[in-house]
Amino acid sequence: MAKVSPLMLVPPVLFAGLAALFYFGMQRENPDELPSAREGSIAPAVALAPLGDGPAFEDADLRGGGVKLVNYWASWCAPCRAEHPLLEELAAEGIPIYGINYKDRPENALGFLDELGNPYAALGADEGRTALEWGLYGVPETYVLDGEGRIVLRLAGPITARIMEDTIRPALARAAGEG
Repeated sequence: MAKVSPLMLVPPVLFAGLAALFYFGMQRENPDELPSAREGSIAPAVALAPLGDGPAFEDADLRGGGVKLVNYWASWCAPCRAEHPLLEELAAEGIPIYGINYKDRPENALGFLDELGNPYAALGADEGRTALEWGLYGVPETYVLDGEGRIVLRLAGPITARIMEDTIRPALARAAGEG
């Protein structure tokens, strides 16, 4: 019988290890979903510049009871434009949405809202510092907060009709203590 060299075992062992890694990696519920270290924790502080003449907001507004959304957006962001009607729908239902305009020119941001409507209960502008604290991946990004200001959900990417029904609405119910 021929003697087997330990080096001959390396390729099959490597293959088995990679196959196991891929298999368990594919078992995630939604492979496109970005993990968030912030979910379950109190929302980070906000330090925002005012945007236009509308109401601004601060930390107390995010912790002041009731379910709310925080939405990072920009006028230069095409997916922000696409999700905008769904934000207006939520606002019309009475969900307060706090808008954080990200790395944008104020005149462009205000023009965007003049054109599409303003679903935001209050607004602020961020040049990037607050976004770092929140762990922003990119715009649009939406957070569902409970009445204590705890992050129940972080959604990186645009809200679509399907995401609204399958993800946002259930998170709003959880934030309200209904789920």
